[in-house]
Amino acid sequence: MQSTPLRPPVPLAPPPAPTPLLLHLARALRAVVGREMLKFLRQPSRLASSLVRPLLWFVVFSAGFHNVFGVAIIPPYETYVEYKVYMLPGLLGMIALFNGMQSSLSMVYDREMGVMRLLLTAPLPRGWLLAFKLVASTALSLLQMLVFLLIALAFGVEADLANWLLAIPVMALGATMLAALGLMLSVYIKQLENFAGTMNFVIFPMFFISTALYPLWKVEESGALWLVQIAQANPFTYVVELIRFALQGQFNAQALAVVLVGCIVCFGLALRGYDPQRGWIKQRG
Repeated sequence: MQSTPLRPPVPLAPPPAPTPLLLHLARALRAVVGREMLKFLRQPSRLASSLVRPLLWFVVFSAGFHNVFGVAIIPPYETYVEYKVYMLPGLLGMIALFNGMQSSLSMVYDREMGVMRLLLTAPLPRGWLLAFKLVASTALSLLQMLVFLLIALAFGVEADLANWLLAIPVMALGATMLAALGLMLSVYIKQLENFAGTMNFVIFPMFFISTALYPLWKVEESGALWLVQIAQANPFTYVVELIRFALQGQFNAQALAVVLVGCIVCFGLALRGYDPQRGWIKQRG
């Protein structure tokens, strides 16, 4: 009986090299932001509906109040401006505000469907994942704001294109703060049905009690000093003013500081809310 020769052992393959952290983060960023962008691009009606609201305000209000606010010379304006020029930054802020709340609604929906839990269990720090959601919401807001700027040009708004290009980072920063606000609210909105209440008690007061549609000196002349104080405490006012100054090629340090602080505070509260030891994950087990 012949013995079969023993085969030499097959060498084991070396373990795969660990993925660099930056590459891992880039893949996660592409996945999160790409998902939101694809959802948006696959729904052309969503872009149209997001632009109908500010366009309606732009056409109707600029015609109705043309002779009411067109004689004011206030910073950053150095001469008389038409009302449609004045209200343009406010409408850009409206787009970012509503899109930030839309991202909040998307977060609540993902949480109810279980997608959010799956995302938060990814092998990445939770802060990075929430930051990527913030980047996705900011990108969508900025895209819609740029499209609306082109529409405003078509409707005869005179513009310095160099200033408008320089205002893009400012618009992105304002959109980031409002997206962080929506991210924070998504922690406390437990069900989709509660989103209508958020619309009534958050979006509309922030928009109307601000400088989006009228200057505060008009409100002060009417004697509503309490309304002026609320508008001065409204973070949305500073988003609008930051964009307004940037479109005129000027810099508003106070507005920039308020927007930066608001962005950091809102994101910090959102991060705390999604902490499994303190936030809604602990409350629901």
